[in-house]
Amino acid sequence: MEFIDLKTQYKKYKDYIDAKIHAVLDHGQFIMGPEVEELEQELAQFVGVNHCISVASGTVSLEIALRSLNIGPGDEVITVPFTWISTAEVIMAVGAKPVFVDIEADSYNMNPELLELAINENTKAIMPVSLFGQMPDLERIGQIADKYELPVIEDAAQSFGAARYGEKSCGASLIGSTSFFPAKVFGCYGDGGALFSNCDDLANQMRAIRNHGGIKRGHHDVVGMNGRFDTIQAAVLLAKFPYFQKEVEARAKIGARYSEMLKEVCETPIIAKGNTHVYAQYTIRLKDRDKVITKLKDQGIPTAIYYSKCLHEQPVFASDESQLGEFPVSEMVSGEVLSLPMHPFINDNDQDSIIDIIRSV
Repeated sequence: MEFIDLKTQYKKYKDYIDAKIHAVLDHGQFIMGPEVEELEQELAQFVGVNHCISVASGTVSLEIALRSLNIGPGDEVITVPFTWISTAEVIMAVGAKPVFVDIEADSYNMNPELLELAINENTKAIMPVSLFGQMPDLERIGQIADKYELPVIEDAAQSFGAARYGEKSCGASLIGSTSFFPAKVFGCYGDGGALFSNCDDLANQMRAIRNHGGIKRGHHDVVGMNGRFDTIQAAVLLAKFPYFQKEVEARAKIGARYSEMLKEVCETPIIAKGNTHVYAQYTIRLKDRDKVITKLKDQGIPTAIYYSKCLHEQPVFASDESQLGEFPVSEMVSGEVLSLPMHPFINDNDQDSIIDIIRSV
């Protein structure tokens, strides 16, 4: 059984994917070819914003977002300790300091009630994470951000395609950032990512940073990087995009079925009011996690733990200021979460096998 079944997806869309890739091979514009701009236009329209800037990876997209806001040494950026390391490492990469705020136990997203306590004169941005496939309370986060005149960057690496009160993930803050890593809900066949914004000036700045600091060849306005998106990867996403919404709908049904069958024996995902959920990971919480993992593994069923250690527990972020027990919800959750196989092609029989084993334990 596959944890994320990219092989079945490729077989279903093979003719379209192959044709798009061969079109790139034929025209030979492997960097910033016409498929890149076509994809950006499609995705900007889908999200409902003026600008989409495709980049080399989700991690690169976050770094470009911070650099476009001139965040650097001496600055602080608020985020969460329960997330993939990219969220915080890019803050340190630009010379700033990550400041953590604990999460909500049910949504796994930033707890807005704790946010204001973390803001000081050095705070320059807030970076909430839309973890596992649903958006946080961006209304409340936005209100606090507006009060202190702070920009909000949504780390939507796991939530592309989700919505909150009808507003799409990546389009509900000043800057939205996502990832096209192959295992994502909308993934390519290599690394990739994108930035979204309605701000013309920021979009131009991010495009320049992506391309060695300049939009016009030979003219460099700012210090940039090589953050460009490969044309072949854009072609793969263009081939997949017509089927994306159906895949999101399939994920919703599979996630709902998991929850209905498992809600009596473990903590199942809660979908916050106003949200849709794309289930980048279908994640449960349970005390006897190791026993369940072993039973499932014995039957050839893979699982994953996102994340077994919080960021403030990682050596790279450890400091005297951040002590074990400071973020109790994140620490509790990291010891109990377990992600089950989730992709649009799981059939009822495979899902029943997973459910039956968990219920038996």
